[in-house]
Order: sequence, then C-alpha cells, then structure tokens
Amino acid sequence: MGKLEPGHHTLIQALLARGPLHEKEVQSMFNTLCENNSSGLRERGFHEYIGNINKELGFLQFEVRAGRNQYDGEVYYGVVNKVADEQAKLGTQYSLPQIAFFRALMEAILQDQSGKGQILNIEALNIRLEAQARQESQIDLNQKPLAFKQFSMAQKEKTLEDLLKNRWLCTTEDGKIGLGIRAFLELRSLFKNFEVPFCDVCNEAGIKAKLCQNEECSVRMHNYCLKRKFQHQQGSRVCPSCGMEWDCSELNFEECDAVEAKPSQITIGVSHVGKRSRRPSKILRH
Repeated sequence: MGKLEPGHHTLIQALLARGPLHEKEVQSMFNTLCENNSSGLRERGFHEYIGNINKELGFLQFEVRAGRNQYDGEVYYGVVNKVADEQAKLGTQYSLPQIAFFRALMEAILQDQSGKGQILNIEALNIRLEAQARQESQIDLNQKPLAFKQFSMAQKEKTLEDLLKNRWLCTTEDGKIGLGIRAFLELRSLFKNFEVPFCDVCNEAGIKAKLCQNEECSVRMHNYCLKRKFQHQQGSRVCPSCGMEWDCSELNFEECDAVEAKPSQITIGVSHVGKRSRRPSKILRH
C-alpha cells in the first residue's frame, strides 16, 4: 500500500478501530485532513479519496464500503472483507454454535413477513439450533449434536449481548431485535440466499420496508426510498404496481433532503432475478 498517504492510513485506522462510522463523522475526518493538507485534497473530492483507498485495499480483498442502516436511513462507512463469508467474518470472535445461532437469528429476522425486520427478544432466545447444526460441515459429524445441544440459554443470552454490542444486531425502536449496521455492510451479499423481497425503488433487499396495503401486491419500499419517490409528486401517491393509494401519513417529507442518496455513494450492485415475492421463503442452502 505504498501509494497511500498518511491521511489515508488515518481514516483506515479509525474505521478499523471504531467503525463502522456515521458518514458525517467520516466526512468530518476528511474535512480535517483537507485543512491539514496543502496538495488540493478537498478539490479531489471525498469519493475520489475513498476510491484511492480502495484501489490499494483491493489487493488485499478489502474495501471501504458505505451502507445504509435500513432502520434509521442513516449511512455508515466501514472496512469490509470482500471475499469471506459470515463464517470467516465471525470465526475469529465466535464459536461454531454462536455463528449458527447468529445465522438462525438473521434468518428469523429476514423472514419477518411484516417487513419490519425484527423479532422479539424471547423469540431470539428460543431459537433452536438443530437445523443449523445439520448444515454445518466444519466439524466432525459425531461432535455436532453435542456441540450444539450444550449451547445453553445463558450462552444464548451472552452471545445475543455480544452481537448487539458489536453491531451485528441492533435493538429497534420497538425494543425488538433487528440487524445491525455491520450485517448491512458485511453480509449483504447473503441476503439473496434468504430471498428477501427487493425494494421497488432502489432494488435493495427490503428488510425494513413498507408493504403495499394491497395484500395481492408484492411491492415494498424503504421509508427513505418512499420519501425520495413521492416528495415531488403532486396529487395522490399510489403504488407503482397495483395503483392502490399509498399511505404516506407517517412520512416526513421535510426530511427528504437529509436522506437523499447519491447512487455512486451507497448503491449496492444486486441483480434482481425472477419475480418479487411479498414474503421471504425459507433460506436456500448450498
């Protein structure tokens, strides 16, 4: 990484040590670096600065990535391993039963048919690991049942606490369990394995999204996408598929500018293949 300047290293270290960080904090760091740099850093622009970092990190299969927290609409930046799956990302910190527990939690959250992307705390603790144990192939078959059966309620509680602390999970505004910003940043390529329906506006997985009131319609949209779609629209605001009037009573269109997204900044390249479904189906295994 010989082409990186000291300022690049400062930003990378901050993201590794304290990340993921809110975009305002990352932008503030960039502005500070601009003030301390006389080589035209500000003129080159923030996104070019991140792009230069990623050119060098790419050789190590890492990148500085931006992602949106679907629960509050805010954008965060973090350093992400582009190659590893959740086993490798979590394996240095969690045991196999803990990883299986997290995967089962993620599956339950993504299969929330209400589009709220959350489960009750008691539901999380009552998740059984037998199905996950059958899918694990890293340990001896004779050891699997014992390793997972001995995963106690106390261990589940401690693991849940750690997953919340490390932002793989979050506590939603309803006091329930949802996905954390690290999951949105680092595990988003796995969402397609859970067949999560896509947002009709941004084509991202609609984990926390509003569903069309027409039960026969499959359309869902994130709150922040709804604001962007309808903010300048005159007259009635209707579903783009079935034409039913969309209930926008809970949306604050005065905040639209704050959530407006630049595609080059946070868009995730996810292909949309096949028909959108209103409800997530059971996880696909490979």
